Amino acid sequence: MRPTNRPVYLDNHATTPPDPRVLAAMRPWWEENFANPHSVEHAMGREAEEAVEAARGHVADLVGAEAREVVFTSGATEANNIAIKGAARFAASQGSGRQRVVTLATEHKCVLECVRDLASEGFEAVVLPVGADGLLDLDVLRGAFAAAPTLLVSVMAVNNEIGVAQDLAAIGAMAKEAGALFHTDAAQAAGRVPLDVGEAGIDLLSLSGHKVYGPKGIGALYVRRRPRVRLAPLFSGGGQERGLRSGTLPAPLVVGFGEAARLAAAEMILDGGRVASQRDRFMAALGAEVSGVRLNGHPERRVPGNLNLTFPGGVDAQALMAAAPEVCVSTGSACSSAAVEPSYVLRAIGLPEAEARATLRIGIGRFTSPADVDRAAAALAAAWRRVAAGTEPARAPEAVE
Repeated sequence: MRPTNRPVYLDNHATTPPDPRVLAAMRPWWEENFANPHSVEHAMGREAEEAVEAARGHVADLVGAEAREVVFTSGATEANNIAIKGAARFAASQGSGRQRVVTLATEHKCVLECVRDLASEGFEAVVLPVGADGLLDLDVLRGAFAAAPTLLVSVMAVNNEIGVAQDLAAIGAMAKEAGALFHTDAAQAAGRVPLDVGEAGIDLLSLSGHKVYGPKGIGALYVRRRPRVRLAPLFSGGGQERGLRSGTLPAPLVVGFGEAARLAAAEMILDGGRVASQRDRFMAALGAEVSGVRLNGHPERRVPGNLNLTFPGGVDAQALMAAAPEVCVSTGSACSSAAVEPSYVLRAIGLPEAEARATLRIGIGRFTSPADVDRAAAALAAAWRRVAAGTEPARAPEAVE
């Protein structure tokens, strides 16, 4: 049982706690069979390989793919890099005339940096705006496709800050019509919303184990097999993972990711209903104490556990977090070497700087209890009153990436 003096964890977009069933599935592969899953010449190696392949099947099932279309990586950041840079560089090596790579202003930082890197290599980078609700206007995307032949479009399935869910099927259909590859970062969507790569016309999809109650350090990239998507690997090695991601697979992490994916697929509806109930309870309790607190992002087209909230009264979110140390939430701010800037996602949906600085991201998850949300709402409301009144000592937590 968790000690009652532990902080309430409401930062499930940053990472989720590993499910105890995931930890149990991983443990034998640390202690009893530690063999290299590529050492298939002996029995223990073959057993490890079988466990890896079973996990690959569970990850594939979560997104409606074939097991052989799943490439394991160290996480979604690596998967995004392989997908975006790999597709562009392979196309260039084949003399393709398509140079345009399209993405959104609200994408994860690693996707935006991938696209910027490609721009320095001579590709045309196009970063599209979103509406005030965080959603992509499909007419804007259509215009981007019409302006020049497009190689690839990358659109996050669910935004990691404001929780809005894009229309993947519509984007996939438009990409196919334009002859472009469609990549989606689904790290925040997997296990929270149904995903089917075939129905949505997705060519490349990135996943992360620690966003679905699995271990950190493991992720996956779905690479469509028919018609085949060709990628250039980021680095050289022994040719594991279809030659796209060389290196020894960490069998315990792969097994844990597979078990997390299996549980997510089986319990998605139950989890979603439970999380939505806690979200509504939290919002009702906070709203009763803090008049004028505002939700950012589309109110319906979003994952159930996300609340991106702007607090009234000109409070600073960093000061608000410091005043409520018994609650673990985040601001969504990104760090530079010298200062914390307002979230670029919030600025992209039109929030003024002062409002962006007064915004917290709440991430409710599988293990959040009614007592947790009651305690968190009360603590944040009390902290807001003190900060707004100027009675809280001036202090702020250290900024984190």
